Amino acid sequence: MIKVGIIGATGYAGSELVRILLAHKEAEIVWYGSRSYIDQKYASIYQNFFQLVDAKCMDDNMAELAKQVDVIFTATPQGLCASLMNEDILSKTKVIDLSADFRIKDVKVYEEWYKIEHKSPQYIDEAVYGLCEINREDVKGARLVANPGCYTTCSILTCYPLVKEGLIDPDTIIIDAKSGTSGAGRGAKVDNLFCEVNENMKAYGVATHRHTPEIEEQLGYACGKQIRLNFTPHLVPMNRGILATAYAALTKEVTYEEVKAVYDKYYAEEKFVRVLEKDVCPQTKWVEGSNYVDVNFKIDPRTGRIIMMGAIDNLVKGAAGQAVQNMNLMFGLKESEGLELVPMFP
Repeated sequence: MIKVGIIGATGYAGSELVRILLAHKEAEIVWYGSRSYIDQKYASIYQNFFQLVDAKCMDDNMAELAKQVDVIFTATPQGLCASLMNEDILSKTKVIDLSADFRIKDVKVYEEWYKIEHKSPQYIDEAVYGLCEINREDVKGARLVANPGCYTTCSILTCYPLVKEGLIDPDTIIIDAKSGTSGAGRGAKVDNLFCEVNENMKAYGVATHRHTPEIEEQLGYACGKQIRLNFTPHLVPMNRGILATAYAALTKEVTYEEVKAVYDKYYAEEKFVRVLEKDVCPQTKWVEGSNYVDVNFKIDPRTGRIIMMGAIDNLVKGAAGQAVQNMNLMFGLKESEGLELVPMFP
């Protein structure tokens, strides 16, 4: 049985980790870390765990936690994991970081976009970017995994096959993405109040959103060169879900069958990526509560462009589910263990 510790267990991603791991046949949570709720019963914070979790919240003492568990999940604000990381911890346990601390390989780019100093840049090169469908073999041997962001997971998997095969010009990519409010975290913010969000849609982080360099870096690896793209996120009045619609110029004339064959080349054997039938557009409601990514595309011969679409649950495949998927790979388990969650509707 894999002993698991969670730091940041009372955030939305942390609570989703708890929900998934409670049903995992090979894992046991032994540490519910939360700086804000030390010594409070976990089930008093999330009533859905009443009579399911008896433990109290503990602190974020990562050094002590490393002595007790096989893997630590850090579902914490940017900067915390990097500030706690050291060789002693990594020599005793594996770490899956759900923040952005180890996702971007250029420390200067990280510090420019996140406006904080990186406290342990010596581990950036070692950290494996945990997008399982692309970096599966590297994840298996990792001791430190950088769990991808929610917008980035959806955007990258939606565009990756066509970028990799050179069917689109990556510098022409424009990504328009929408997210439910849980993506902003559980902290109290005026912008996330009911009256601010309800009956409203808005763009935010226009030309400045911090997931931009992460998407650029990973798609840049796919095409073998540095790229620049536009990414604009929007907040929509729903709890969960991300819908990404990406546009790009085709590099040659293609048929539906040719593009479908490219997506199938990369995803036909992937458990959690579903390439939809022709003309069926991804919708967030059909992936909610699951670890699935639904993708599809539409060729626009009039403009010589292609529209690529993807939908995920931002808290599952976009955060906790993907983290557990990474854990399964790191410990040689069945990759889908604990994650065969049927999307819930309504």
